[in-house]
Amino acid sequence: MSESIVVKTDPRQELRELVAGQLKLFLEQNNLEGIKTLLQPVHPADIAEAIERLPEGLQLIAFRLLSKDVAISVYEHLEPSCQQSLIEQFKRQEVIDIVGQMSPDDRARLFDELPASVVSRILEQLSPEERQATNLLLGYEEGTAGRIMTPEYVAVKQNLTVEDTIERLHTLAGRTELVYYIYVTDDSRHLMGVVSLRDLVIHQPEETLEQIMTRDVIYVKTDTSQEEVAHLIQRYDLLAIPVVDRELRLVGIVTVDDVIDILEQEATEEIYALGAVPAGDGYNYFRQGLFTIARRRLTWLLVLLFTNTLTGSIIGSQEAVISKVTVLAAFIPLLIGTGGNIGTQSSTVVIRGLTTGQLEKLGAVRVILREGVAGVLLGIMLAVLTSIWAYFLPHTRRNPIVAAAVGLSLLAISVISTVAGSFLPFFFRRLGLDPALMSAPFITTIVDVLGVLIYFYIARFLLGI
Repeated sequence: MSESIVVKTDPRQELRELVAGQLKLFLEQNNLEGIKTLLQPVHPADIAEAIERLPEGLQLIAFRLLSKDVAISVYEHLEPSCQQSLIEQFKRQEVIDIVGQMSPDDRARLFDELPASVVSRILEQLSPEERQATNLLLGYEEGTAGRIMTPEYVAVKQNLTVEDTIERLHTLAGRTELVYYIYVTDDSRHLMGVVSLRDLVIHQPEETLEQIMTRDVIYVKTDTSQEEVAHLIQRYDLLAIPVVDRELRLVGIVTVDDVIDILEQEATEEIYALGAVPAGDGYNYFRQGLFTIARRRLTWLLVLLFTNTLTGSIIGSQEAVISKVTVLAAFIPLLIGTGGNIGTQSSTVVIRGLTTGQLEKLGAVRVILREGVAGVLLGIMLAVLTSIWAYFLPHTRRNPIVAAAVGLSLLAISVISTVAGSFLPFFFRRLGLDPALMSAPFITTIVDVLGVLIYFYIARFLLGI
């Protein structure tokens, strides 16, 4: 009896694909009213994805059909490359209408992607308040809390009552990005505490904020890395985290939606780096030219090419051994391939642990020793199985010496691979280099070179050559 296979699909993804296809069809038919009706119930993020799928010539037409309020939200969800393409086609008033209404942190991110001449021209067109807020963020180093924060938050004095605070929220809610947290400051803007909307609801109207506020506030400084900001929000389940300057004055907040973008970017860069593919901020493989993709990969591929050349030279120097026992050459790919896989497993575990902070308590020495012991256990199991397998292969002719040489070599290579895979991430981090990017090529180098040397020295010793 045959069983049907049910494939679950994401209804939101189906909707996005339907909207994108219908939008392109309406544009080609010049059905403008149909486009307005189509997009009216669609979420701005889904509209942004549909516009990104359009040919560049149609993107501006579709965008101009949106109402002003929807257009601002859609623009913030667009990829940086699409934002830049549109802004270069906007008229002056459109730039003011769209960019001027963006939140300061999203505006600063956009300016990071635009040419300096375009940024200067846009800044001149913004209001003094908008220009000041944007310049504030652009003055901080890229990749820090100061650069990704928004100065749009709710801050009140500690002597306000719950009732007065709620009244003040009615006035400020439309001008702030997040009103769930109300930050309490003194006359000098020093952060004193925090009150949530829930706190306001459950306490009596006459109580003061000083009585109900949480004084132990989790905050970051303007120079805190964006990765650390993301980890704090994730760890403490916050919707936003306040940002203070060196004098502990409140200057902004980082919201959870920005953190999600940071975590996605960080994970993407780690995955690229593990494959020895350099990827800077905002790198998107699917939007890069073929020449750019090839150039980014070239450096480490040349390193690996040199490594393979060095390994080939070592194999060539062992011609005397290979000429007497040619079957030895058949196991070289198995040994260095297995060693590379083991080393990559170790480095992946360690790099992930360093990223999440889980290895801080263990320390480098303990982690390396732990991986070394794991390498011994793995090596023993693999050596026994491989030796038995090698012994019964037809081309080895049941030669126990060859089988033993393969097994012992695999044991040694396993230990070297796990030690190298766990040591190199710590080493490169100490040097200030990216462990994910640097570790993989060097693990391959060490395993290939040392693995082949060890293999032939063990074979020479056992064969008495």
